[in-house]
Amino acid sequence: MKSLQIAATGMAAQQMRVDVISNNIANMSTAAYRPRTAEFSDLMYQQYLTPGTITSQVGTVVPAGIQLGTGVKPSSVSMEITQGSLRETGAELDLAIDGTGFLEVRLPSGESAFTRDGNLNRSADGELVTKDGYALADGIIIPADARRISISPDGEVVAYFENEVQGQPIGNISLTRFVNEKGLEAIGDNMFRETEASGAANRLVPSSEGVGILRQGYIEDSGVDVVKEISDLIEAQRGYELNSKVITAADEMLAATTRVR
Repeated sequence: MKSLQIAATGMAAQQMRVDVISNNIANMSTAAYRPRTAEFSDLMYQQYLTPGTITSQVGTVVPAGIQLGTGVKPSSVSMEITQGSLRETGAELDLAIDGTGFLEVRLPSGESAFTRDGNLNRSADGELVTKDGYALADGIIIPADARRISISPDGEVVAYFENEVQGQPIGNISLTRFVNEKGLEAIGDNMFRETEASGAANRLVPSSEGVGILRQGYIEDSGVDVVKEISDLIEAQRGYELNSKVITAADEMLAATTRVR
C-alpha cells in the first residue's frame, strides 16, 4: 500500500503551507511586506496501463489507462506582487513607493540590496540611510544647516535653509525595477538581493516608464490580508486532518490484513 507514503507527502505539504501562512501573519505589521504563497505540484505517476496502449489485433486502444500518483511536493513559495495601503505619518524622511519599484541601498559588504521600506533616517554625516543604517545608493547627503527637506514625486530632493525662500536641490532618489520581482532573493530586514531569475536591476527616475512615484510623509503598510490568511490557515488545517485520516485508514486496512487467518 502506497497510501501511507502519499498521505505523508500531503501532511508535509500542508505543514509547509501553515509555515508560510504563519510567517505572513507574523509580518502583518511589517512595513511594505509582501505576503508569500506556497504552491504545490503532484509527484511522478506510476503507469500501470499507459493511455493509448493497443489492446487487440484490430488496433483498439485504451482510452484512459491506469496512472497512480505518488503524492505532492512543494514547487515554490512565491511573493505576491501587491502593494500595501499608504499610511500618512507626516515625517519628512518617510517615503512610500506608490507603484512598482524598489529603493537601492548599499550593504556593508559593498553589495546592492533593494527594499520598499521607506522609513528613512539621517546618519551622523547627514546621509540618507534606512532604519538599519544602510545608505541609499543615490548618495543623498543633507546639509547640517538645512531646516527641512522636500522630496518630489519624481525623486528630486530639495533642502531649505534659514533666511532663504528658494530651496537648493541636493540630489535625486531613483527607483529600481526588475523584470521578474518574484525572482528576488529575500535576505531579511525588508530587503532583497538580485538573482539570475529576477533579471538585472534597472534604475529609473520615479514616474518614468511606469515605475511609480514617491510619496513623502507616507509609509507603505504590510500587504497581508489577515482575513484571507486565517481562511487559508483553516483550509490547510483541514487538509492536514484529512491526510492524517488517510494514514489512519491505511493503518486499519493493514491491521485487518495481518489478522486474516
